[in-house]
Amino acid sequence: MHRELHYQNQELEHRVRERTAELEESHKQLESSQIEVIERLAHAAEFRDDDTGQHTQRVGAIAAELAGALGLPPNQVELIRRAAPMHDIGKIGIPDAILLKPGKLTPEEFAIMKTHTTIGAELLSQGRWPLIQIAERIARSHHERWDGTGYPESLTGEQIPIEARIVAVVHVFDALTHERPYKTAWTVEAAVEEIERLSDKHFDLKVVEKFLLLP
Repeated sequence: MHRELHYQNQELEHRVRERTAELEESHKQLESSQIEVIERLAHAAEFRDDDTGQHTQRVGAIAAELAGALGLPPNQVELIRRAAPMHDIGKIGIPDAILLKPGKLTPEEFAIMKTHTTIGAELLSQGRWPLIQIAERIARSHHERWDGTGYPESLTGEQIPIEARIVAVVHVFDALTHERPYKTAWTVEAAVEEIERLSDKHFDLKVVEKFLLLP
C-alpha cells in the first residue's frame, strides 16, 4: 500500500511539473505576443512623422549604450534598449494636421502635441511585465526637465525616472540631427553644443556627461 501511494505521489508530482512548465511557456508566449503588438504600434506611430521609421531604433540603441555607461545593471540596460523605442507611441493619437505641420505650432496645437506623453503612458498602463512598466515611465516622462519646466507633470531632478532622463537626452540629440517635416537636420556639433547648453536645466548633468563620452 505504501509503495503504491509513493508511486501515485510521484506520478502526481510529475503531472504538476508538466502542467507548470506548460503554463510558464504559455505565459512567455502571451508576453511575447503582447510586447510585439506594442512594439508594432510604436513603429507605426513613428512612421507618421519619420518615413524611414529609424528614429525609434536609434534611440533604443543609444539609450542602452548610455545606460551601460551610467553603470546600470545589464538586465536594466537590455530593458531600456527594448523600451526606449516606445517613447513616442502616444503620437498615434495626435492629428496629422498638428504632427506634420511644417511651421511653428500655436499654443493650442502645442498643448495637444504634449498629450502624446499621457496618451502613450495610458496605452502602456497597468503592464505586468518590467519591459512595459519601464516603457510606460519613458513614454510619460521623457519630456520632463531637470528644472521642473517640462511636461506633463513638471517633475524635477531625480523625481524623473532614470530611464526617462536617459531617453530625454538621446531623443533630443537624434531629433535635432535628423530632418523632420517641420525642421532641417542640425550638424552633430551644433546638437552637442545645444545639449551641453541645456545641461542641468533641461537634462540631468550626470547623464549628459556620460553621453558626451560615448564613441
